[in-house]
Amino acid sequence: MTPDESPTPLIHARGLTKKFGEFTAVDAVDFDVASGESFGFLGPNGAGKTSTMRMVGCVSPVTAGTLRILGLDPNVDGPRIRGRLGVVPQQDTLDTELSVRDNLVIYARYFGMSHAEARTKADALLEFVQLAERAKDKVEPLSGGMKRRLTIARALINDPSILLLDEPTTGLDPQARHLLWDRLYRLKQQGVTLVLTTHYMDEAEQLCDRLVVMDKARIVAEGSPLQLIERYSTREVTELRFAVGVQETLDGQLEGLGERIERLPDRVLVYSNDGEAAAAAANQRGLRPETVLVRRSSLEDVFLRLTGRSLVD
Repeated sequence: MTPDESPTPLIHARGLTKKFGEFTAVDAVDFDVASGESFGFLGPNGAGKTSTMRMVGCVSPVTAGTLRILGLDPNVDGPRIRGRLGVVPQQDTLDTELSVRDNLVIYARYFGMSHAEARTKADALLEFVQLAERAKDKVEPLSGGMKRRLTIARALINDPSILLLDEPTTGLDPQARHLLWDRLYRLKQQGVTLVLTTHYMDEAEQLCDRLVVMDKARIVAEGSPLQLIERYSTREVTELRFAVGVQETLDGQLEGLGERIERLPDRVLVYSNDGEAAAAAANQRGLRPETVLVRRSSLEDVFLRLTGRSLVD
């Protein structure tokens, strides 16, 4: 069943708005999240992603519009909703003075688990996030990636109906990011509903079944990563990098190399369905870039097409 066909989305938002005084952080956005779906908010810092997540997490009141979480109204049923959510905030909030296992055991007690149940659950989750060998260690010396995995384990302690992840891999090195992606992908396979924010295009492509692109407090596009790329970009992109000062002299010489040309400060992007042919055409015109890279289109290209600027400013 597709999200559009689902009669009861886990999250339903229409005209959802968040204002701080005269500043509009989220401007009348519409979206639904279906059970078992991995749904993402993609956009640069300041686009409104975190403000949206805080409303969904029932820690920030809705200014205007309709929001239903698990069929409940956050304004009335906030505590009930929060009891069924798992939250991975942008900044880790672990107790660094406690051991790895105790961070989970004590958190589990907030949900009414017995001490024995809490230890059993904690040990199972530490195995899942590959931290079982560090169970007795203090949190402080853990690496950033380990702390993020522990935070995810803590968010899963209550078997949440929805797992909210705000910029889950910001600040992690590539190896730690990929390990975290693997754990989240396994959760997705188990049917856990994931809702995440990110400004990493590769993260969105790896994890999201469907996503919305946000810019300046609004949703500017929605679909699967493949749908968005097919709708707003070409199959391939040829990146041409010229010596300093050369790009500014190329007026008229780039036209017709591809379906679309984007000039960035450090390179020219040629959009076409055959990147090698575009590179060869540039060479035939006597253009001599210092480097040529042919790659497939990405969500970065979608964002550039929709907003006229790069995803990461």
